[in-house]
Amino acid sequence: MDWGTELWDQYDIIEKHTQSGLELVEKYVKFVKERTEIEQSYAKQLRNLSKKYNQKRSNKDEPDCRLSSYQSFVDILNEMNDYAGQRELIAENMIMNICIDLTKYLQELKQERKTYLLEAKKAQQSLESTYKQLDSSKKRFEREWREAERAAQYAEKTDQDINATKADVEKAKQQAHMRARVAEDCKNDYAAQLQKYNKEQSQFYFNDMPLIFNKLQDLDERRIRKLGHGYILFSDTEKNVMPIIGKCLEGITKAGTNVNEKNDSMVIIEQNKSGFERPGDLEFEDYSQGINRASSDSSLGTPKGPMDLLGKNKSKNFWLFKRSKLSSSTLTPFSTPPAPSPPNGAPSPKFGRDPLSYCLKEINKTVKPRISSFRTLRRSKFTPDRIMPTVTEDFGHLPPEQRRKRLQQKLEEISKELQKEADQSEALGKMKDVYEKNPQMGDPASLATQISQTSQNIERLRGELNKYETWLSEAGVRGDTLRYRAHSFNNNGAHEVLSPDGAHSDESTPDPSQAIYAEFDDDFEDEEPVAPIGKCTAMYNFPGASEGTISMQEGEVLAVVEEDKGDGWTRVRRHNGDEGYIPTSYVTITLNK
Repeated sequence: MDWGTELWDQYDIIEKHTQSGLELVEKYVKFVKERTEIEQSYAKQLRNLSKKYNQKRSNKDEPDCRLSSYQSFVDILNEMNDYAGQRELIAENMIMNICIDLTKYLQELKQERKTYLLEAKKAQQSLESTYKQLDSSKKRFEREWREAERAAQYAEKTDQDINATKADVEKAKQQAHMRARVAEDCKNDYAAQLQKYNKEQSQFYFNDMPLIFNKLQDLDERRIRKLGHGYILFSDTEKNVMPIIGKCLEGITKAGTNVNEKNDSMVIIEQNKSGFERPGDLEFEDYSQGINRASSDSSLGTPKGPMDLLGKNKSKNFWLFKRSKLSSSTLTPFSTPPAPSPPNGAPSPKFGRDPLSYCLKEINKTVKPRISSFRTLRRSKFTPDRIMPTVTEDFGHLPPEQRRKRLQQKLEEISKELQKEADQSEALGKMKDVYEKNPQMGDPASLATQISQTSQNIERLRGELNKYETWLSEAGVRGDTLRYRAHSFNNNGAHEVLSPDGAHSDESTPDPSQAIYAEFDDDFEDEEPVAPIGKCTAMYNFPGASEGTISMQEGEVLAVVEEDKGDGWTRVRRHNGDEGYIPTSYVTITLNK
């Protein structure tokens, strides 16, 4: 069934229905746009929320960063940020696949509908014009026929009139005959117009309008089909990202399961363990005798009596992370602390205005009952209400255990920097050797500044390494502690090895100029072959005459073992296992993805 057959007389209904269908498409597009705005706003709020609670992410030195509970929370914030990205993707896909596509399709439908309605209007106007011509010829035929009848009646009346002359009778008959002929012509014209109109009317109702109605029906069905597909896309767009959203939610669940309370407790212990010994028992101090009490290692002040001591012990705060067993007592403004004396010995004379005694007296007024040590006092900055320890290069302001860890961490950092400078020194040496044997590739003198700077950096790092190793030894490192200086370089470039007792022994090669390569050449021979990271094709011939390089021919394909580190050389390997360096500019490199 089609509109042209069943709705041939419902032009207004069809026009209204098709217009309503287009308005529905516009309404749906507007709905989807508002949905995307909600998704974008939701995603933005989620991102801001994640950013708000993830501000510590940039500070990797925070002690809490190593805790599983903290790290899991950071993972949750990252997953939530990814979740926000998926909501943004939903909005983007809806805009592209629904809004933009339907809007473009809607414009095409509007133009097509406008064309069909214009064709219908032209056909209707043509039919109306033909009908007007028919009506005009019909009225003319009616008028002329009446005039012909009156002329015939007048001629007959004149012919019967005895007073009329023959000329009057002839004139009346001629007039009647002429009117009859005109009426007959109008009749023929009316018949022709009627035939023409009936033909056009049949063409209009049985051909032209049904064809236009069928086209409008096809347009409307295509519009409905496209709109239905848009409805499906509204759901599928979100369904397509559901697996990724599910992974984000699984990541949040996994972050929760990764929380390990025992591990966090161990981390807290490792981060905050001081290494101090627990404080020993306090000695009994007899105040029943009328003599001055002797100073002990656990007291610097002179209480007035037993009740005073008892009162002070009740309110005494014991600080577990102080270094010494010294305790302080409240001193009167004009009293001076006695100097420490051996147990059971006589008290030493009081210091008058001795600087150290005066300093201790001022400290006892402000600090908590237990102070660190004289060594700490020399490095500390005192304020009216607290001690501000000065951060020192040897981390002496930290407890022993924390100091050892920080020194070990610093040694690892210096060792990495030293290894980096050693690699650069090796590369510069090889490049200089190549330039000397192949002057067309570059001037060896241009590398002198870089080589000198690298050597200075190596010497500086070696000095820092020795310094921190000394401090680490002072901090009480055991003999089985990890040695961080697995290798370094002496003044002439020889490889320096640590002996079991910690002393350094030099293993110099006979030729000092080539000593810098000795250790790395041994590494290439002893280590397992490194997996290739790509391949390269030679664009030019390279002789590979200098040590550490490898020759190649134009068009030869080699495996890339190590990328260019910025010195212009790439490490490659042949199929037979030969390895060496080649100029990066001589090859085209393709890395594995």
